[in-house]
Amino acid sequence: MSYTALYRKFRPQEFEDVKGQEHIVTTLKNQIKADRIGHAYLFCGTRGTGKTTIAKIFAKAVNCQNPIEGSPCGECPSCKAIREGTSMNVIEIDAASNNGVDNIREIREEVAYSPTEGRYKVYIIDEVHMLSIGAFNALLKTLEEPPSYVIFILATTEAHKIPVTILSRCQRYDFRRITIDTIAARLTELIRAEGVEAQEKAVRYIAKAGDGSMRDAISLLDRCIAFYLEQELTYDKVLDVLGAVDTEVFGRMLRSVLDGDVAGVISQLEELIIQGREPGQFVADFTWYLRNLLLLQSSDDMEDVLDISTDNLVLLKEEARLTEPEILMRFIRIFSELSNQIRYSTQKRIMIEIALVKLCRPQMETQTDAVLARLSELEKRMEQGIPNAPAAGRLADREDGAHAQTALPPPSKILPQAVPEDVEQAVQNWRSILQDMSGLMRNYLKKAHLSLGGDNSLLIVLEDEVAQAYLSAEEHKQELENTISGRIGKAVQVQIQHNDTGRPSGEIYPDLERLLPADIEIEIEE
Repeated sequence: MSYTALYRKFRPQEFEDVKGQEHIVTTLKNQIKADRIGHAYLFCGTRGTGKTTIAKIFAKAVNCQNPIEGSPCGECPSCKAIREGTSMNVIEIDAASNNGVDNIREIREEVAYSPTEGRYKVYIIDEVHMLSIGAFNALLKTLEEPPSYVIFILATTEAHKIPVTILSRCQRYDFRRITIDTIAARLTELIRAEGVEAQEKAVRYIAKAGDGSMRDAISLLDRCIAFYLEQELTYDKVLDVLGAVDTEVFGRMLRSVLDGDVAGVISQLEELIIQGREPGQFVADFTWYLRNLLLLQSSDDMEDVLDISTDNLVLLKEEARLTEPEILMRFIRIFSELSNQIRYSTQKRIMIEIALVKLCRPQMETQTDAVLARLSELEKRMEQGIPNAPAAGRLADREDGAHAQTALPPPSKILPQAVPEDVEQAVQNWRSILQDMSGLMRNYLKKAHLSLGGDNSLLIVLEDEVAQAYLSAEEHKQELENTISGRIGKAVQVQIQHNDTGRPSGEIYPDLERLLPADIEIEIEE
C-alpha cells in the first residue's frame, strides 16, 4: 500500500479531534444541535489552521444519521461516503483553477436538484478569493436565495479580496493561528502513534517552525522522520533537516556585531552557509532572537512569553545586558527589511552580508536609530578613555572666547559623610526613581553620572549633548525633581551638566553611586 502523508493520515474526522479552534467548533456544534444551520459560511484564516478540515466535518455532521452532540458518528453510510470522498452530497471546488463564470453557472444549475440521500448538499469552495469579478456576481444570486437543502462553505486566506456583497451574506468565522503548545501536544500524539522517539526540545522547535499552522508543522515532522528513519529525533537533527541555526550561534554573532568585527561576522555566516543552513531561515530566526532580547530588556516578567528552554533563557538574559534597546530596535528594523527583500532575491547571501555590515557600521546609515547607535559607540569610547578630537576642538574654541561659558573646575574628592541627606537618599533610590520616569527621560538618565553640585544640589552629568538639552528644559527638569521628591519624600534641587571635556565623567566628577553604598538605610532623626 502506498505511503500516506502524516497530515492526511491524521486529518481530524470529528469535531473533538480539531485542535486550537474551539471557539468555532463549539459554535458549529451548537447550531447543529439546535437545528439553526445557516446557508452560507465564510472560513477565514492562515494556511493549515483547519478551514477545509472543519468544513468536511461540518458536512458530515449535517448529513449524519446518528449525530452525537452535534458531531458526526463516523459509522453511518453518509459519514463513510463523505470520508472516502464518494458522496454526491459534498462537492469540493478549488477556486484557484475553477474561477470563471462558467464554473459558477454549473453550480447554479446543480443546486436546483435536491440531494439523492441525506439532508443537505454542501459546496466547499476553497481559495474563494481567487474567483473573478464575473464569477462573484454569478455566485451572488445563488447565495442570496439558495434552496433550503444547500449549504455553501467558502474558505479563504485573504478575506479582504472578497466583495462586501458576498461577505454580508455569509456567517464569518476567523480561524486563529494555533499556539506552539497546542501544536507540540498534537505532534507528540502523532509521534507516539507512529512509534517514533523524539526529544521534547526537538518537537517544540518543529511546532515553532510551523508558524501557527498545524499542517505545516506536521509536514515538517514528516520530513524529519523520513530523513532520520528509525532513529531518535533530536534537537540537533531537526536543526540539520530544517536548515536552522542554534541560539548559541546567534549569541556569538551578536557579540561580533557589537564589537564591530565585520570579518568575524562574515566568517561566521560563511561557516553557516557551508553547513547548509537556509539563508531565509537564518534571517527569520535571527530576527526572532533579537526580538527575544528586546522583550527581556523591556520587562522582567517575559519568561512566560518567550518560548525557549531554561538554559537558553539564562544565556539570553546575559546577552540582553550587552546592548541597549535602541540598538536592538535598529537591528530588528534592518533584518525585517531584509526578510522582505530576500524572498525574491537570487543573491541571498550577498544581501545578508550587506545587512550584517550595516549592523557593524552604523555610520553607513542616516536613520535616527543609526545615529543613536553611533552616539552609543562614542560614549563607549569615552568610557574607555579614548580622547575625542571634536571635543578637544570645542575646548580650544572656548579658550579663544568663542563660548562665554567656562568649564567647571573638577570638584574635590567628596566623602560620603559630606553629602547632604536628601541628595544621599536620591542617589540610593536612583534605580527606583528611573522606573517612575517616562520612557524617553528614563533612557537619557540611564547613562547619567550622579555627582554633587557646588551648592549641595544633585548634579547630573551627561555625555550626550542632546540629552543635556532635553533634560535642561524647565518642564523636564521639573518632572525629574517632582519624581525624586515623590520617591524619597523630600525636595531635591537638580543641576544638569554636559561633560564636553573629552574625558570620562568619572575622572572629573566624583561618582556618588560608587561612593555611597546602595544598601545603607538613612535614619531620619525626629
